[in-house]
Amino acid sequence: MAHPRRIYLAGPEVFFPAGEHQAIVAEKKRLLREAGLEGVDPLDTELAFSEDLPKPKRGHRIYQANRELMDSCHAIIANLTPFRGISADPGTVFEIGYMIGQGKPAFGFTLNSRHYRERTGATDLDQLGHTIEDFEMSDNLMIEGGIRESGGQLFVAERPGEHRFFSADLFRLCVRALANA
Repeated sequence: MAHPRRIYLAGPEVFFPAGEHQAIVAEKKRLLREAGLEGVDPLDTELAFSEDLPKPKRGHRIYQANRELMDSCHAIIANLTPFRGISADPGTVFEIGYMIGQGKPAFGFTLNSRHYRERTGATDLDQLGHTIEDFEMSDNLMIEGGIRESGGQLFVAERPGEHRFFSADLFRLCVRALANA
């Protein structure tokens, strides 16, 4: 029997309390299994650190482990709901770029329906006089453009989800689009 296609699950959920993270990831993996796919979470690695290993080395080992997980996957579904600011989690954005750079499709979702420019204050310039992009996109044009060019799609919530950062309905749209890609 062939192994199911592996899908990397990117997003800020890795920073949530353990129980909250596990509940969301379990639902994502369940929805993927229903479609004959396998979900791979960044915390699916078996990393152990000695007490004396410096934090930068720990961080680099986590990066390497997550990169290996991404290398083993066929596509990515990313949670692009703004996190700790007006835009998506920067690690998640890197992971999308990494996967797209390998020629793998990227799919994403956001529970914030406001365009990027609206989230910055709906003005032409920021407080420092720097231009704010206005392309009526959910986030920076490079993120949304990369997803589209990869053969993927970005889904935007029309209403709040069951969690501030997760909607099973929205995630299900990503899964269906991925399964049909």
